[in-house]
Amino acid sequence: MRYDLKEILELGEAGGFAIPAFNVYNTETVMGVMEAAEETGAPVIFQMYSRLFDADLARFVAPAIMEAVDTMHVPAAFHLDHGAGVPQVLRALRYGATGVMIDASKEDLEKNIAITKSVVDMAKEMGVSVEGELGHVGFAKDGVSTDYTTVEDAAQFVEGTGVAALAVAVGTAHGHYKQAPVLALERIAELHKALDTHLVLHGGSGVPDDQIRASIEAGIRKVNFGTDLCCAFLDTVRTVDPSIIGIDTFMKEPVKAVKAFAIEKIKLLGAD
Repeated sequence: MRYDLKEILELGEAGGFAIPAFNVYNTETVMGVMEAAEETGAPVIFQMYSRLFDADLARFVAPAIMEAVDTMHVPAAFHLDHGAGVPQVLRALRYGATGVMIDASKEDLEKNIAITKSVVDMAKEMGVSVEGELGHVGFAKDGVSTDYTTVEDAAQFVEGTGVAALAVAVGTAHGHYKQAPVLALERIAELHKALDTHLVLHGGSGVPDDQIRASIEAGIRKVNFGTDLCCAFLDTVRTVDPSIIGIDTFMKEPVKAVKAFAIEKIKLLGAD
């Protein structure tokens, strides 16, 4: 069942759980996530990273995502992750995305608001809601910043943009962590109480389960998983019998690995 970003996140808010957002890269990863959602009855978000929209890859993977979204018996959305700019947003909308993210978090607050508001206005014409980012969520290899998103700035950002979802800096980063992160749970709770939007946790891969659960209790409504899904897929690819020639047969175990990973995270987030 096709859902808009705002609609699917409202399910999480109403039920006190978070929607898992899985970054997919090919038909096999789409299938693994789809099968996990169908088996558990969970709402899910299929995401593609911005750089995929700079090449032909998104053009060909997007139809697979939309086929899954439209045939699934559970709520599902198709989302642009970390949109680098208007060209990527436009391509995502053209390919059927039901949610888009514009990431202008490296800019100062005023410019971030202006860029994000322009995308919100554009996407509104397509009936699509937008995720923004305030407080840059960097890369784990560079260390995890303790420069958390403030309630004051977030309130100004949400009021000035009208975003349906907001990625916040609360102690996570993208990629593999050098040591397990400790999330700013009190800040998450303060943001959730103060803002009329849904909070997003980026860099969910590698965050301890107890921290994930606590962040959801504090108000996180969308958790992104990219790195660990890639590892689940690739680690299994490397163990498949190389004598198997049929690619469809070769890919059966990697699809199962993605499905198993997605089921684990679906249950962790309470989305089942």
